[in-house]
Amino acid sequence: MSQARLKIEVAQAALREVADGMVLGVGTGSTVNAFIEALAASPLRLEAAVSSSEETTRRLQAIGVQVRELNHCGDLELYIDGADEVDPHRRLIKGGGGALTREKIIAAASRRFVCVVDESKCVSTLGEFPLPVEVIPMARAMVARRLTGMGGRPALREGFVTDNGNLILDVRQLDLLDPVEVERTINQIPGVVTCGLFAQRSADVVLIAGEAGLRTL
Repeated sequence: MSQARLKIEVAQAALREVADGMVLGVGTGSTVNAFIEALAASPLRLEAAVSSSEETTRRLQAIGVQVRELNHCGDLELYIDGADEVDPHRRLIKGGGGALTREKIIAAASRRFVCVVDESKCVSTLGEFPLPVEVIPMARAMVARRLTGMGGRPALREGFVTDNGNLILDVRQLDLLDPVEVERTINQIPGVVTCGLFAQRSADVVLIAGEAGLRTL
């Protein structure tokens, strides 16, 4: 089965988590795009959504979903998003699409975080996918030196600016055996907005589409 078909299957499974009239947190990425398409074809009607990126906002508005600012919503019942990597403890690397900061904010504001992936994203230990770190532009070089001191190999994501006006450093070769501690350490570096480790606030449920069917962590 193609990866595109697996994304569609897990997106349709995620619809079962959504209730009519909900204010829903919605993430960013290709699997989320499949979820938005499935939502458009379903009878479900949301009260509104809180979006993690300008791209997702455009897609939601195109199917008639009202998008609200989180500041006007309070805590959310549910957040649905994908991931670049998932470990067996539901800890994630996110940010391949560059929306990690808004994604982390919405995850923190949500009672339940349901992550939707295909089986290619499942790993025993996080770290094969480069870790995105969002940085304030003036701190780029200093943060890169600190990340190098941690054993990483940071590279500027060329030609990319986040929706928040910041830069992304993609970091390879970090030791992520203790992702909670690494997340805490990186987030304390001055100039870092946040990193793409979702370990302190991991997913509550991971829906995984594979050749053998759907499974749940």
